[in-house]
Amino acid sequence: MPQAQPKFVILDRDGVINLDSDQFIKTPDEWVPIEGSLEAIAMLNQAGYRVAIASNQSGIGRGLFEMSALNAMHEKMYKALANLGGRVEAVFFCPHTAADNCDCRKPKPGLFEQIGERFGIELRMVPVVGDSLRDLDAGVAVGCIPHLVRTGKGAKTLAKGGLPDGTRVHDDLAAFARWLIAESAHKAPAANAGAHSMNSGPDR
Repeated sequence: MPQAQPKFVILDRDGVINLDSDQFIKTPDEWVPIEGSLEAIAMLNQAGYRVAIASNQSGIGRGLFEMSALNAMHEKMYKALANLGGRVEAVFFCPHTAADNCDCRKPKPGLFEQIGERFGIELRMVPVVGDSLRDLDAGVAVGCIPHLVRTGKGAKTLAKGGLPDGTRVHDDLAAFARWLIAESAHKAPAANAGAHSMNSGPDR
């Protein structure tokens, strides 16, 4: 029997969950959720999906903010999510700049490999949601299914073109969550029907 697809979603952070800035998000006060994004994560959780974040945070490597500031931003996010009945499993981030030539800065897939190892999951067919091409390329490299949102840099990314084959485009994270949950519900009856036919016959 084929292995069931893991109910897991990997999200970029800036421009997908919170408002982005060309000057970087450097403090908890600057970390402002996009309308409906935290509710979308809670919606995914309630539908049985576990959510992880994979985020480039080169502001650390550039000396623009400290780890303590990043931790404070994420604490703000965790608390806001908890108030909505939502959660993320973990935030995986790359603190390096492009000059560091690391393996974890997207579009390289290092962060995704870390997620797979941490949770012991096969990432093939896991949705990845981002607003830039490097988010999608990093996920596709490990077999994830690419989803672009128009928030953040998403509209510019879409206009520029060159998206991975099969990329689906959504207005925002809430629209993606609604689509995924509806798609999952649509597939479930077919899967259940298949399981029933395999189990038909006399009881033993």
